[in-house]
Amino acid sequence: MPFQICQQIAHSRSFQTFITVVIILASILVGVETYPTMEERYGRLLHILDIAIIAIFTAEVIIKILAEGAKPWDYFRDAWNIFDFIIVTACFLPFDNQYITVLRLIRLLRVLRLLRALPKLQILVGALFKSIPSMGYVALLMGLLFYVFAIAGVLLFGKNDPLHFGTLGSSLLSLFQTVTLEGWVELLNIQLHGCNKVGYEPFKTLCTQPQQIAIAPVFFISFILIGTFILLNLFIGVILTGMEEARNELAEHKMKEAASNPRSYDLKKIQNEIEKLNSGLKTLQVTRVRFREKNSEDS
Repeated sequence: MPFQICQQIAHSRSFQTFITVVIILASILVGVETYPTMEERYGRLLHILDIAIIAIFTAEVIIKILAEGAKPWDYFRDAWNIFDFIIVTACFLPFDNQYITVLRLIRLLRVLRLLRALPKLQILVGALFKSIPSMGYVALLMGLLFYVFAIAGVLLFGKNDPLHFGTLGSSLLSLFQTVTLEGWVELLNIQLHGCNKVGYEPFKTLCTQPQQIAIAPVFFISFILIGTFILLNLFIGVILTGMEEARNELAEHKMKEAASNPRSYDLKKIQNEIEKLNSGLKTLQVTRVRFREKNSEDS
């Protein structure tokens, strides 16, 4: 039956390994095409390989759809299958030379298929998507923190440092630079020593009201402690929670696949159990023969 053959192929380890190798090859080809000299020399070969890759991906989709048997729409119940189907379908869109950039961007999507080929990457991506709702609340909290400190920065440092804290927008950008821990010491020194002494050499015309603000260390240190070491750790905690949920879902999905197709998943396990039973029976038979021989010698 074509259904059984396609199901065996779709769930076989060798087929999945072959598709992973093809995805890696497609990723390499996308990188090679960025070199004009390589495309000029081996353009025909690259085109042939590209057609072969499209054919393999198309065959993979067809095999997996046929593997669903009488319910081919079950193929689209998996989000990763929909992603694969979109990539394959996009390759058949009628793009001409005017849209060559769009075609290359579509080819670039094949690299993302590595996310499907590697289960560990699936867990990471699933964790990110599951963390989005919770991360939204953490981002809202962080936005409020930025907004409050940005207004405080304008009020405290706006006159001394109009370049970095003159407006609400520039203050927000400066705080974003601070939370990355990149260049925040320079911003602090401008507030401590005045814009006429530190950091305003190219912008001396903007330094009209230099001041020395003693409270600047408290402002920057408190913002770094709250923004970097607390809120960013909240992001990490949310992602770790999502990763654990994604791992559990992947395990449940594998169990469902094993239940729907027990032959491909449990055959090796059954064979191992049979071998263990056979070896145990052989040991038992040898022990029984030795026991009889011993009884006969005693008698």
